[in-house]
Amino acid sequence: MQPNTYRFETEDVTLQRQVNDVVDWGLLLAVVGLLGVGLISIYSATFKTSASVVFSNQLVYALLGMGAAIGAYFMPQRWLSDTAYIAYGVGIVGLIAVLTPLGHEVNGQQCWLQIGGFSFQPSELAKYTTLVAMARFTGSKGFNIRALRDLAMLGAMLLLPVGLIMMQPDTGSATVFLAMSLGLFLWVGGDVFLLYVLATLPFIGASALYYSLFDVIWWLVGVTLLMVGGAFLFRRSLFATVAAVALMIAVAVAVDPAFDSLESYQQKRLITLFEPEANPRGSGYHVIQSMLAVGSGGVTGKGFLQGTQTQLRYIPEQWTDFIFCVPTEEFGFVGGVLVLGLLASIMLRTISIAGLVRTRFASVVAIGFSTVLLYHTMVNIGMAIGLFPVMGIPLPFLSAGGTALIMNLTVVGLMMNFYKTRRRRSQPAA
Repeated sequence: MQPNTYRFETEDVTLQRQVNDVVDWGLLLAVVGLLGVGLISIYSATFKTSASVVFSNQLVYALLGMGAAIGAYFMPQRWLSDTAYIAYGVGIVGLIAVLTPLGHEVNGQQCWLQIGGFSFQPSELAKYTTLVAMARFTGSKGFNIRALRDLAMLGAMLLLPVGLIMMQPDTGSATVFLAMSLGLFLWVGGDVFLLYVLATLPFIGASALYYSLFDVIWWLVGVTLLMVGGAFLFRRSLFATVAAVALMIAVAVAVDPAFDSLESYQQKRLITLFEPEANPRGSGYHVIQSMLAVGSGGVTGKGFLQGTQTQLRYIPEQWTDFIFCVPTEEFGFVGGVLVLGLLASIMLRTISIAGLVRTRFASVVAIGFSTVLLYHTMVNIGMAIGLFPVMGIPLPFLSAGGTALIMNLTVVGLMMNFYKTRRRRSQPAA
């Protein structure tokens, strides 16, 4: 019996190693964990309300997304690369279609297409079709991120969907595209000095807005001097440094007229960012109630279905932009850390995959996905605790929404596909 037992045990170990070699269990378990937390949170946020159908819909979307992920896992990578530009075109057509009478308006934004009983958000598709198209271009022969022609081409590929999205208008989704491009730019060897300059502009813009609204000039001066000083530390040519400083000053000057050109609801969101207490029953209501929910959870929370803010419906449509309040109120600091830990695990796994894959195309797609997750997480949770303006950016795998969930799960399937065909240690680097 011993020889046969040994043979069976050896076969089991071999099979286990083969499975581990084609499945990234860390990524898979983190995604499944987040889906579970998201479904529990949506169930709680819609418990005994007229919106309880949101939970059943989200469950259907999760199953559809997992099916799409399985398809992406088995899809030949060459197909994705070969059809990248076609997919980009489809994404652009969707963004154009939403601006026609086919588009469906929600909360003053025309960013949905109604197909039967299913609402589809083309910007979620365009986000990843733009990513794969940019990845295809950066992986093409002779590409050089430092060459003006290639940099301009990347910029055009990015600005076309961003411009169409701003026409909806959907400022939040447009910022996701810009953040994704910064991560891609850095990964493919872009100029760190240029990246620094671009990264400073939001801080200078926010400081200028704060000065414009509340006449506090010392904050604007301090932030601007700090950013300008950082530009000089790079020791670039005088022309490049002066151009960077001029751009920073131009942004600071342009903030006030840009703010005046915004819609009133957009202005209220920005004012709420700095002073939510100024209008506690209006534009500041969501943020104040959200911060109360997050802070009231304590260490271990109030218990499932016991959250006061959640169950008394103090936060309207909490299952979307403010879903982070549910696990933090009902499961406290422990619940918040669990959500952040799972999201961080997914980001770290995708970054790891980006370093293991054989092609630049796959590497750029992986790093772009990780950047999108990071930005969504940072802004959404920042909204929930009053650090960012309310921009309608969902929390990945948790917020209710079919298009976003299906697309994110599809890309997770691609990440698993890339992991399956990664470069092994015994293989030479490509």
